[in-house]
Amino acid sequence: MKKDTTNNDLTLKEKILYSLIGLGIVGGGVFFGRKLVLKSVANREEKKSFEDGTPATYAKQIKMAFENDGWWGTDTEKLRSTLRDIPSKQVFAKVQESYKKLYNSNLITDMSDELQTTEYNEMLQIIGQKPDKTGGKPQITGYSYVGWAKRLKAAFDKSYGFLPGTDEDAIKAVFNELPTQKAFIATGVAYKKLYGSDLTSDLKGELEMWEINDYMKIILSKPKG
Repeated sequence: MKKDTTNNDLTLKEKILYSLIGLGIVGGGVFFGRKLVLKSVANREEKKSFEDGTPATYAKQIKMAFENDGWWGTDTEKLRSTLRDIPSKQVFAKVQESYKKLYNSNLITDMSDELQTTEYNEMLQIIGQKPDKTGGKPQITGYSYVGWAKRLKAAFDKSYGFLPGTDEDAIKAVFNELPTQKAFIATGVAYKKLYGSDLTSDLKGELEMWEINDYMKIILSKPKG
């Protein structure tokens, strides 16, 4: 009986080649299988985004702010508004999970890539000022004043390319959030401790006089505290 010498006839080069082909087939199968799983997860999460106020909805709104309808840059006003609407750190953690499922990407990393340092710092302060859990009554603490002071400073430090500028929408957002005139004064105290300068003086340096009057009307319309 004739001995089968097929395997013996293969050269070392051919054996290596066939092994690599086999690994390629297996690896390709794993790659495409993983893509299918991720796509399925994203599709399931996408269905949750049609209901207002869900983590998936917030995650999608954040992504849309990043994409800005195809225009250059990020829609920071939309991003700010969405982050302010998220009720707690607990919900924000779920938003991060949902974002990962939808886009297979890290929300905080994408945010840092999309924003200037001052904008990024502002958004982190918005998140940091939220209550830990949904339903918890917002507590105004020393950290709240520090957060508002940092957001104002970030608004003052914004730049447009190589030109210095001011993020007036960010200032207005803080002024609208301040619950009382007393809170505005306490924020000024925190600002002085952080940056060594007077908040009102810095406002005057950043804004036109008529703009300052409009912003102060927001504060004066609030209870004294």
